[in-house]
Amino acid sequence: MSQPSNVSLSYRDAGVDIDAGDALVEAIKPLAKRTMREGVLGGIGGFGGLFEISKKFKEPVLVSGTDGVGTKLKLAFELNRHDTVGIDLVAMSVNDILVQGAEPLFFLDYFACGKLDVATATAVVSGIAKGCEESGCALLGGETAEMPGMYPDGEYDLAGFAVGAVEKSQIIDGSKIVPGDVVLGLASSGIHSNGYSLVRKIISVAKPDLEADFHGRKLADVLMAPTRLYVKPLLALMASMEVKGLVHITGGGLVENIPRVLQDNLTAVLDASSWTMPPLFKWLQQHGGVADAEMHRVFNCGIGMTVIVSKENADAAFAQLEAAGETVYRIGEIRAREEGQAQTVVL
Repeated sequence: MSQPSNVSLSYRDAGVDIDAGDALVEAIKPLAKRTMREGVLGGIGGFGGLFEISKKFKEPVLVSGTDGVGTKLKLAFELNRHDTVGIDLVAMSVNDILVQGAEPLFFLDYFACGKLDVATATAVVSGIAKGCEESGCALLGGETAEMPGMYPDGEYDLAGFAVGAVEKSQIIDGSKIVPGDVVLGLASSGIHSNGYSLVRKIISVAKPDLEADFHGRKLADVLMAPTRLYVKPLLALMASMEVKGLVHITGGGLVENIPRVLQDNLTAVLDASSWTMPPLFKWLQQHGGVADAEMHRVFNCGIGMTVIVSKENADAAFAQLEAAGETVYRIGEIRAREEGQAQTVVL
């Protein structure tokens, strides 16, 4: 039998501050309230989030997606910038479910750290709430985990989970794509949230001044630009015409993501001269000595989303997306695939 200890320990002595957690919940409540939408039952603070699917769906199919922010967080720690990574977190999931035609309904987040800093966590969640608000998606709940010894001081990790709904008859799966269809590209806001291990390696080699001017903005601001949210313009486009395929350009770039919506007998032929690769990607390629093929596999290279429509609808889709504030390029077309040919060819 062990002898009774004369030491009186608390959870705070073990490194977990329950009061800080409570303070964070109170700080989050008004942020989450701004994201509320039709279907939400209850609010932040329960054991689970409740959501009622709208009666506007006759045969609703739920579409879910989960993701994180990756090693872009390392740059956020270094720069002490925490207000935009939450937007990245939301965008990586809602853009993913959007490509199957789904309207994002609600989002859940997971914030894990070694020691909870309420100001930092609030900044992160403010970004999550902003991303949800811009996507028309409710921040329905989440989890904050304070785990001493699991993470270095000042660091945290993020994960997110989105759920959307689409009419069964309107699921976008690429099955209607045929030769002659047009591939439109929507400009990215920057690197988004993929390839940051290579970005950080290039920074360690080039040793730039991250506070220096870079084409009118601080280099740090350009590197930390949050992932663009394409939800509202693309939902409006889907409501006005047939969209045959959507591709969120994440890890793997254009060359590995577009084939995910193509049948085996099709290929997407893209013209690299049809859009301008933003200066940041040129800088990364130059200072890292990165080959063209590697750039195309790792980064979005300026195109964050592709839209595949019929040739007849291409001009109207271009005009509608441009009117909605998107920078749009006509970047290629779908062709019959020749034997041995890759499913995405960049010329």
